[in-house]
Amino acid sequence: MASGIAGYPCPSFLTPFRWSGNHTIANQSCSYVMTFTMTVRLKLFFSHILAVLLVSGSIGTYFYASAAKSLMDGLKERLQASAALISQTIDADDLRSVLTEADTDQPGYLQALNTLRALKRMNPDVAFLYVMRQEGEKVLFVVDSDETDRQALPGQEYAHRVPNLLKGFTGFAVDDAIMTDQWGSFLSGYAPIKNGHGQFLVGIDMRADKVYTKQRDLKISGVCSLIGSLILAFLFSRYLASRFTGPIRLVIDRCTAVAAGRLDERITIRTNDELNQLLGAFNEMSAALALSEQKKQEAFVALQRSKEELEIRVRQRTADLNEVNDKLSHEIAQRIIAQKALEEAATVDPLTRLLNRRAMMERFDYEIARNRRSWLPFTILFLDLDHFKRVNDEQGHDAGDSVLMEISMRMKNMLRSQDSIARWGGDEFVVLLPETGLREGTAVAEKIQRWIADVPLYANGEEVFVTASFGAAEFRQGADIHQVIKAADEAAFAAKMKGRNRVETEGR
Repeated sequence: MASGIAGYPCPSFLTPFRWSGNHTIANQSCSYVMTFTMTVRLKLFFSHILAVLLVSGSIGTYFYASAAKSLMDGLKERLQASAALISQTIDADDLRSVLTEADTDQPGYLQALNTLRALKRMNPDVAFLYVMRQEGEKVLFVVDSDETDRQALPGQEYAHRVPNLLKGFTGFAVDDAIMTDQWGSFLSGYAPIKNGHGQFLVGIDMRADKVYTKQRDLKISGVCSLIGSLILAFLFSRYLASRFTGPIRLVIDRCTAVAAGRLDERITIRTNDELNQLLGAFNEMSAALALSEQKKQEAFVALQRSKEELEIRVRQRTADLNEVNDKLSHEIAQRIIAQKALEEAATVDPLTRLLNRRAMMERFDYEIARNRRSWLPFTILFLDLDHFKRVNDEQGHDAGDSVLMEISMRMKNMLRSQDSIARWGGDEFVVLLPETGLREGTAVAEKIQRWIADVPLYANGEEVFVTASFGAAEFRQGADIHQVIKAADEAAFAAKMKGRNRVETEGR
């Protein structure tokens, strides 16, 4: 029996389990460090403990994200409520004539400016209050509460395309994240002002400094929690890995030798746990590989020869297919381009980009079919610009084309998405209002007629004022569409005879 610690003998049943380095020590002094035999299941238990620690880090990250979201949601609610209240203190009718820097002495502008600055001084978290106008694709400043030399003046374009800002012309909206522009970093809210009709909004920029500070504190806490979890997980992982390194490193060394071509490698140690099955499987694999290597080498020569022949055939076929594919792709692309050009030419007026007469007649056919099924009425508006020939004669045809395009774009923006507008010919336009009776259609025509007369257009850098005469007619079931169009045309002619710049309906 071997000698033990302090002269006591070592029990014989422990001698197979004493280790020093990577070697089993038998019949030696018990002063060597003894290792404890551990099953793989027990090792997996410790790995589960590690997984729990990692999950705790994930939970900390989740709570950080929830806190950050809650902080941002609260700020958005404040912005939306503030924008809604401020929007009711400003009337768009007082600001419609404020278009350029030269209009800053108007009473409406001064009153709105004083109101915004007073509201800004009441709340130190508010950086800027402003009113904006939408003209086509452009967003322009009308009033800006900034009291420095960086104040945005009327008519100055806001170059950034912010989706939530555009939503603010028709409803309440708040930025999803902090935005940065030439005035700084802010979280902004928007709301349409009174009588804005989708063209005016009030914006409120709240300083982002406090938000950044709170978000930074949350990030620091989350990062510290995550680092702590990672450190703890690393320590447990290293400890458990040290219990596997002996046998696993030996297996790795033997696998490397097999990969280098020494297929007769074997492992003779025992671990007294489930790893023994892995070591036995490796020995069986090594023997099977040595047996199959010879057959593989014989098959490899024949396979290599077949592969070379096949590659030659594939390269030739691939080259042929690529050539045919390139020709087909070019031909298809040319046909698609030609088809799109033909479709657009058949339905769109080239100058105004509105529907042409043919496309509008197809819309009429569709609405007639709906009318037969559901008895839903629709109204047709016929409008003719007054004295438009004078614009062409005095300003030139290029100016006349510019006026037609501007009027077309603005009228299209005033209509609903289900409405249609077409250039009927020259300076004549036809508007289709589905599910609209004559009374409602006449109100739409009067709205457009007043807008055309009141809002100036620009051609060659000069203001141009035009008016239009409108005729309205309603399609009723069983009517002839050509007669309804003619009735609207005659009503527009009657409007011209009665002094122009007015709306007349069929039968009046």
